Amino acid sequence: MRKRDQWLAAPMRAGLATALLALAGCGTDNSGAAGTGEPVVMGMTDKVKATDPAAGYDPGSWLLFNNVFQSLMSFPKGGTTPEPEAAERCGFTDTDSKVYRCTLKDGLTFSNGDALTSKDVKYSFDRTQRIKDKDGPAVMFSALDKVETPDAKTVVFRLKTPDATFPMKIASGAGSIVDHADYPADRLRTDGKATGSGVYTLKEYGHEKAVFGVNGSYKGPAKVKNSGMTVKFFQAPDKLKKAVQSGDVDVAYRGLAMKDIAALDGASLNQQHGTQVIEGGSAEIMHLVFNLKDPVAGKLGVRKAIAYLLDRSTLVRDVYQHTAEPLYSVVPAGITGHTTAFFNTYGDRPQPDKAASALSSAGVHGKVPLTLWVTPDRFGPGTVPAFREIAQQLNHSGLFDAKVRSVPTEEYDKGVAAGRFGVYVKGWIPDYPDPDSFTQPFFGKDNVLSNHYSSPKITGRLLPKTADQQDRGATKSAFRELQNIVAQDVPVIPIWQGKQYAVARDGVTGLEWTLDSSTVFRFWEISKAADA
Repeated sequence: MRKRDQWLAAPMRAGLATALLALAGCGTDNSGAAGTGEPVVMGMTDKVKATDPAAGYDPGSWLLFNNVFQSLMSFPKGGTTPEPEAAERCGFTDTDSKVYRCTLKDGLTFSNGDALTSKDVKYSFDRTQRIKDKDGPAVMFSALDKVETPDAKTVVFRLKTPDATFPMKIASGAGSIVDHADYPADRLRTDGKATGSGVYTLKEYGHEKAVFGVNGSYKGPAKVKNSGMTVKFFQAPDKLKKAVQSGDVDVAYRGLAMKDIAALDGASLNQQHGTQVIEGGSAEIMHLVFNLKDPVAGKLGVRKAIAYLLDRSTLVRDVYQHTAEPLYSVVPAGITGHTTAFFNTYGDRPQPDKAASALSSAGVHGKVPLTLWVTPDRFGPGTVPAFREIAQQLNHSGLFDAKVRSVPTEEYDKGVAAGRFGVYVKGWIPDYPDPDSFTQPFFGKDNVLSNHYSSPKITGRLLPKTADQQDRGATKSAFRELQNIVAQDVPVIPIWQGKQYAVARDGVTGLEWTLDSSTVFRFWEISKAADA
């Protein structure tokens, strides 16, 4: 199961001179960092499905990876341009974005005392590709040809095709570096333990909680503001809410019900039970997806009619309690090249006359029978109510006879793959904060939507045009053109863009530095007052 199917990741090119300048960049050393302050207890309903970076591709697992393992690069707090982490410096050595070279910091060690060298970096990437776990991140490195290690501190990545987003990919959880002596080369590690060189160590891992201690041998830019983290796993949102209100946990993250977040956020200080709501940016999105081989959804006039009738503002107000924002394009706000292509084409309020005209021009007459397929397990508790609201909006126009069918995840996945569904939901959390992460997986070769949509202009010209642009700002025009094509062809309709929330007890600070579009939850930024 792909990480970015879950419920609720930078300028580098202006010719070879810029590439070589990037190669000369360096990170901040924080040798022997030791945590200070109180330990922090956090609760969430997400599960950590894997402790092995070759297998995990879900939000809970990447939360562990980002805190226990190092990558060569990492996203700084509040930033979307990767900076050196385990590396002293990294950069492309060519103008075609096909050769990426990193030099490691001196004296890197894993938490078990083993030295971290270029051998471990190569081993980690080779291992992920070799295992190619169906629930793992190997798919992110399809462009990687081979990894070379000229010496113990140097790593050279040679790509089969240009990929200017490669630095972002290795800055994600997929780029986690493991100890070659502790991880099998051709199979997953299954003992529930983890050996990394990141800010924390994994001291305990089980069904009910995971305990993290500060790694005293960590060398990197992070400054640790607590003396350890415990993450408790809850089965239901209401139990998580009670836990933070009672003080059983210091922080509630990922899994609170929308109504509870809205109620706590709008309550007075006395009514909040000693809690505070922290809001951050997010690039999590949700789409309505159309199977273009379906006899109903395959008609462009039907898809355009739905686009004319969708009232996103009412949806996010009534269903999501303003914990999300209306989304009018496939590239969300805050990401390079974002436009409002669907707003520009279809407006922001229902237009039944234009919807009727779209249906008539497609030769569609009478009420259109339509089934919206959803699964509640993967995309959050608001999914079924949201799609019921969409069905009601369509039916209110008098043009549709829409209904919602909710099925378990396994049945849902099989139905999508087999093409049995005409209209269905897709939620997405980016692997890295770049427009490529919202377009290539949806519209490129072997895309994740399984909706039989193909645009030769997108796959043959626009995506390849952006692939070697190390200056990501230079991709704006191509991605804007792509978004306009999608708005005209309507293989998907963007619905909403999420926000990130955490609820914390009074005296807990630093959460604002963990909630941004990089999707990296930084344990080390959280601190807790001694009397909290």
